[in-house]
Amino acid sequence: MKTTRNSILVLLTLTIMSCNSEKKENKESKDLNVEVYETSESGNKLTRITEFSKVDSSAVIKILPEQKFQTITGFGGSFTESSAYLLNKLSKKNRDTILQAYFADEGARYSLTRTHIASCDFSLNNYTYAPVADDMEMKNFSIEEDRDDLIPMIKEAQAISKDGFGIIASPWTSPPWMKDNKEYVGGTLLPKYYDAFALYFSKYLEAYKAEGIDIWGLTPVNEPHGNGNNWESMHFTPETETDFVQNHLGPKLEADGYGDVNILGYDQNRAGLGEWVDAMFKDEASSKYFAGTAIHWYESTYDYFPEELQYAHEKAPDKYLIETEGCVDSEVPAWQDDAWYWKKEATDWGYDWREDDKKHLHPKYAPVNRYARDIIGCLNNWVDGWIDWNMVLDRQGGPNWFENWCAAPVIVDPDADEVYFTPLYYTMAHFSKYIRPGAEVIGVENGVKDLMVTAATNPDGSIAVVLFNEGKTPKDFTLSLGEDTVNVKINQQAIQTILIPSKTL
Repeated sequence: MKTTRNSILVLLTLTIMSCNSEKKENKESKDLNVEVYETSESGNKLTRITEFSKVDSSAVIKILPEQKFQTITGFGGSFTESSAYLLNKLSKKNRDTILQAYFADEGARYSLTRTHIASCDFSLNNYTYAPVADDMEMKNFSIEEDRDDLIPMIKEAQAISKDGFGIIASPWTSPPWMKDNKEYVGGTLLPKYYDAFALYFSKYLEAYKAEGIDIWGLTPVNEPHGNGNNWESMHFTPETETDFVQNHLGPKLEADGYGDVNILGYDQNRAGLGEWVDAMFKDEASSKYFAGTAIHWYESTYDYFPEELQYAHEKAPDKYLIETEGCVDSEVPAWQDDAWYWKKEATDWGYDWREDDKKHLHPKYAPVNRYARDIIGCLNNWVDGWIDWNMVLDRQGGPNWFENWCAAPVIVDPDADEVYFTPLYYTMAHFSKYIRPGAEVIGVENGVKDLMVTAATNPDGSIAVVLFNEGKTPKDFTLSLGEDTVNVKINQQAIQTILIPSKTL
């Protein structure tokens, strides 16, 4: 057979087309390189999953990195006197184990935390840094009460944390002598003491800085609606708090060299959020000293109030929106019983006595479900930081001077020197360990029914996808990023983090 020049060209063209087609097919069928970690009711505890689903699922979750939303500030828990006191009662080995678990690179890598200014319900007793009445110049100001427990806990965490962490500090009340009722519980700050209370904050920042502890943010008071006058509290209205920050606290911190400390307003439940952001961000003058808004989750055990979160973001799109407190409240925590944290047996403060028209917001619930739902719901509605309450409590859910028992991710028995890492610890770590400060929340197209999902691109280019399956059956799905895919299975009652390393992007 005679071969012509034209036939050779045709053969070469067909060969090249065939190679290009194979390359295109290979690209389209390329497996997405991922690491999968799961915590589940069936026993996984941030366990690395190495066997992927073999089901060619039609249920697809598409990651859309070109859609960018808020920048993450961080995730973490709170330094309380109760937690610090308990750590001091443990052996050095167990104390180190807990702090490493929260702050080391091998642990949860907490990046945003909170603490209380003077006493709160999770203190051993009532105390203030300014005990002398009408000490307008704070000549008797002292943080001595914090030196035995609270300050050492914070400093040890700082020494362990490679990347460091921010601290948001909140007073539960002003010194009692500044209030109309002269008590730790309830009452309002008298206007004649606004400047003295602003100085109180400045003195706190100065004293903690001298200890090597820089405070990232402040709230004017914890829960300005009060707490039913049960433990330390002080009432503000949206207008009076805005006045205090705009005309007293903000200018004082700026004058004293603390203008970079972030003031977050409100600091209570989301159901009342609208009227607060309306007052705080009314105009340029009212907004000037507010860096953002702080929120809690106690208004409901299942509703994360997306409309309120969206409204707060739209009102101040360039400001922080941070969950500063959430916990399993009004419960004595289960000890060495993982199953309890996955069952709908917990009740909260509103379960027994909430008004009839709001009682439906407080059914029995599973603690893990509440955490996972809320954090994912928050991330999908502009919240950029999420802080748990106590890091460590005892088997009673304290110590707490008011006997306001609550649960924490780590429960200890100081008498027996035993430590229990509850499923809540691993739930928090799914976010704090893999979604780092500076990450950007990105778009997700979720084609899987009854599966919650959120995603973020980290500063190193990796993508963390967190999913929660609240259902009683496993789910198979295909995760896609561009043309790359991987088939994944998530167990029933499970939270899962899928990490896409930057080198695969």
